[in-house]
Amino acid sequence: MKTAFYNRLGPAREVLQIGDLPDPVPAPGEVRVRVQWSGVNPSDVKSRLGLRSGTMPFPRVIPHSDGMGVIDAVGDGVPAARVGQRVWTWNAAWGRPQGYPLRTDTTLCVPTRT
Repeated sequence: MKTAFYNRLGPAREVLQIGDLPDPVPAPGEVRVRVQWSGVNPSDVKSRLGLRSGTMPFPRVIPHSDGMGVIDAVGDGVPAARVGQRVWTWNAAWGRPQGYPLRTDTTLCVPTRT
């Protein structure tokens, strides 16, 4: 997957990278979302600058709290019918080493006409 990420804290121009990483595999109870739209949340910026905790929660962080995309894979225990659903995500980066996959309770279906 093509993504933005960082391996150390600091200003975006110094630490933010864009590159290809392996597609993560959803664990039981999780979905993987192919992101189509992502906003920059103030909490993403504060975390990257080290203003929230001062340490990296994982060796690599994919900054992304809010966005929209399509579920393209599901873990065990998640109905296969969720694949293809358009969803809005929130708190996607919290407690996740790669931002995605997500717990199903952090995704909401987006109406077709939205």
